[in-house]
Amino acid sequence: MRASRLISLLLLLQSRGTMTAADLAAELEVSERTVYRDVLALSAAGIPVYADRGRTGGYRLLGGYRTRLTGLSRAEAEALFLAGLPGPAGDMGLAEAVTAARLKVLAALPPALRDASTRTGQRFHLDVPGWFESADPPPLLAELARAVWQDRTVGLRYRRRDREVTRSVQPYGLVLKNGIWYLVARVGAGHRTYRVDRVVGVEVREETFDRDHDFDLAGFWADRTEEFVREMLADRVTVRLSPAGLRVLRHAAESFAYAEAVAAAGGPDGQGWVVTRLPVESLDVAYDVLLRLGPEAEVLDPPALRARMAEAAGRLDRLYSGRG
Repeated sequence: MRASRLISLLLLLQSRGTMTAADLAAELEVSERTVYRDVLALSAAGIPVYADRGRTGGYRLLGGYRTRLTGLSRAEAEALFLAGLPGPAGDMGLAEAVTAARLKVLAALPPALRDASTRTGQRFHLDVPGWFESADPPPLLAELARAVWQDRTVGLRYRRRDREVTRSVQPYGLVLKNGIWYLVARVGAGHRTYRVDRVVGVEVREETFDRDHDFDLAGFWADRTEEFVREMLADRVTVRLSPAGLRVLRHAAESFAYAEAVAAAGGPDGQGWVVTRLPVESLDVAYDVLLRLGPEAEVLDPPALRARMAEAAGRLDRLYSGRG
């Protein structure tokens, strides 16, 4: 513990120049007396810590005692801090490690680039959870992250609709998608995906597993996401859309469904309307999506959905005409 604090004190002096005992104590969350003892320990170890007296004084390192990280441009240094993602890292129990790493990088940067962290923080903020979603991480996320780092087999209890299932899995990685954490794990000969907020029990075992180093987590996730969307959007409806309806569809439908509908659209008629096939999860979902387009969409097929849309249009007509 003390060795870690001494390193932190040294790196603070490298990155910030002169600091008072009070400032160091506040940063390290110790007393000023502890700072005095740590400075003496650093001096005894040959670290050139110098104390400036007076109102503007403090502790500093004598010139030339610093490590420099060479070869970084300003853009590269700023991108490095943008890639930190302190929120998700904290969710996985790595907040202290991320803070220490940022401090070490700051200490190693040349003076001209030492404002990279501040500039990045002033210009970019990554708010990962979706709207109206809880920002609290799943309670077992940190434990799963530990198993992922250590390549340890896990006994998993998982909530699936109205029942729980138990699986012995090899945790390969964690993915954060739209504020939701997913565990990618090998089960038997294949890989499966689990929502971490549905995990109700984790037993991290002593047994380790040999990771398949050819496994591409990002590639697996991209393939699985596309496969999931294709499976989910199994039905098709035929619709006629105005130019405004086609624009609104981008925001009302899934991105995959919108892209396929645009690709399948025929040429515009004399009024600019197009006929296309729209992938949907179900006719109920199609009803909800197309209602958002109002008079900018006409359902042509299937007949059941067309009749349902006509009935909704009739109710709206009666409501707004005062005849209902």
